[in-house]
Amino acid sequence: MLRLLAIPLALVALQSYESTVKPLPPPLRANLEARFWQPGCPVPLSQLRLLTVSHWGFDGKVHTGQLVVNRDVARPLANVFRRLYDLRFPIRHMRLAHAYGPRRAYPADGDVSGSFVCREAVPSPCTGGSRSGSWSNHAYGHAIDLNPVENPYVGCGRVHDPSSAPYVDRSRRRKGMVTAAVVRAFRSIGWGWGGEWSGATKDYMHFSTTGH
Repeated sequence: MLRLLAIPLALVALQSYESTVKPLPPPLRANLEARFWQPGCPVPLSQLRLLTVSHWGFDGKVHTGQLVVNRDVARPLANVFRRLYDLRFPIRHMRLAHAYGPRRAYPADGDVSGSFVCREAVPSPCTGGSRSGSWSNHAYGHAIDLNPVENPYVGCGRVHDPSSAPYVDRSRRRKGMVTAAVVRAFRSIGWGWGGEWSGATKDYMHFSTTGH
């Protein structure tokens, strides 16, 4: 009887949520400095952290995902991802090799959940223009994009990626789409959701400290 009980206990332990927060490893730091960070960015590389979390994949299995975030939000975000894990919310791709690796490593479906990148905020196509003149929350390590195919950026009813078109209709819930429970998980640490923006532009993948 004891031997039989040991099997499910081992499985439970194997499937338990895990998270770590660490300084950027030197290879990652060098890669960010060469391609994703530049002098003038609003945060120094020393302020960024590597957040590693357990998450459920689209295959129904547990995977290890990694994000680069600001040190001041790393621990709270670890708690958010614990809630997403408990919800069994699936995340398709969340590996550093996908977000920061060579282009050939980028998945063909483009469904990569991302975090830090030093760039300007994207202006709404409803207003026109190619530059906003202000930093994106991603440039501070204060934003995360989840499953961008299933949770597209929609400007004036249009999406850039045709594969995201079926997900513009948010009334039909499908795997990987942000739910009210996911929004509540981020809201528990004070983060807002781009799906709640007013007007004709929505960013359903986007969560950030300011909501923008």
